[in-house]
Amino acid sequence: QVQLVDSGGGSVQAGGSLRLSCEPSGYGISNFYMGWFRQAPGKEREWVATILTGAGYTYYADQVKGRFTISQDYAKNTVYLQMNNLKPEDTAMYYCAAGSPASLRVVSDANDYSSWGQGTQVTVSS
Repeated sequence: QVQLVDSGGGSVQAGGSLRLSCEPSGYGISNFYMGWFRQAPGKEREWVATILTGAGYTYYADQVKGRFTISQDYAKNTVYLQMNNLKPEDTAMYYCAAGSPASLRVVSDANDYSSWGQGTQVTVSS
């Protein structure tokens, strides 16, 4: 399994921006499905966005489309989630995840991802 280190969370006011980072430890990011999920207290884990590294295909949940951007930086071996125009309902613990193209079938299904980061907290105040 790939070890993932996710970071970049914090506290911002509504309308603000944050950039989350996800770096695999000891592995290159090429040819993985790298995704971001989030979980708010008392709620189920929710898919946010995914990128197929290498090809660069991106996928977004409807509730973040147009506000969030997932991207890859090979030089830094890092996947980013740029979050703009944040809303209080974006408040959650955000988790980076990695899945193999050989086994992943549904980008929004957490069960299809085999490696997870420890999470980084995002808090948006109104």
